[in-house]
Amino acid sequence: MRVKNEIRMKCGRFVGIMLGLLLTLNAVCVKALEEELRTIPTRPGVTQPFLLIRPAIKPVASVILFAGGHGRMALSPQGMEWGSGNFLVRNRERFAQEGFVVAVIDAPSDRPQGLWDFRTSAAHAEDVKQVIVELKKVVDVPVWLIGTSMGTVSAANAAARLKEGGPDGLVLTSTITKESRLVTETVNRVRLKDMRIPTLVVHHKKDECVVTPYELAVALMKSLTQAPKKELIAFVGGDPSILDPCEPMSYHGFLGLDVEVVAATASWIKAVQGSQ
Repeated sequence: MRVKNEIRMKCGRFVGIMLGLLLTLNAVCVKALEEELRTIPTRPGVTQPFLLIRPAIKPVASVILFAGGHGRMALSPQGMEWGSGNFLVRNRERFAQEGFVVAVIDAPSDRPQGLWDFRTSAAHAEDVKQVIVELKKVVDVPVWLIGTSMGTVSAANAAARLKEGGPDGLVLTSTITKESRLVTETVNRVRLKDMRIPTLVVHHKKDECVVTPYELAVALMKSLTQAPKKELIAFVGGDPSILDPCEPMSYHGFLGLDVEVVAATASWIKAVQGSQ
């Protein structure tokens, strides 16, 4: 029995070492582009920070990524305090490698507690508008908004409110469609019928988060009445939830499917851009 235990311990250490090496290699392969922290004025007395990543190739478009949860990453020259595991945030370099200028948006300076009860506001949309203006200065290409989980509310809100100077397209991943005791802002509080831009909805069929059921993502498509092009891409497979089914390490966060989801999203955006 003692010999078997020692073998198990050695095998466990070996697996741990190999897993660490794989994660390190993955980080080296993906995280190869420089990030720049920018802070711009938006509303009176308010500034909006975001990470900027430029692709190594000619940009085909710019994308603004909206994390879920409270949305406050507390970006600084030293890094970010929160959000590194979020599906979009952890894949920001992958989007850049697809040929996109990437902006990862933080909470504005007047929201130190995060974006709760702010994501559907006109003020939030104005902050996003100013980031779009800034990205157009970097390179004059179409700008798309991509949100995940609670970030879908921010992205949809800006897309619906901004008639002038708004985004050219929208992607919603793991969309918040159902209220709960803790979540009161959903995409259903946004005037979805006002959105007149191409819209992609991406969802995992086994998403177990109570506020993002797959069947409501399917129903959401009927609300996009003015979108000139719309599609739902549903994923299966990947890895099951490690802890909370509403957290990034789950079907909700496309755990184990990062490469496939980013590639499918990027291909859809490029196809739409090529057809316009």
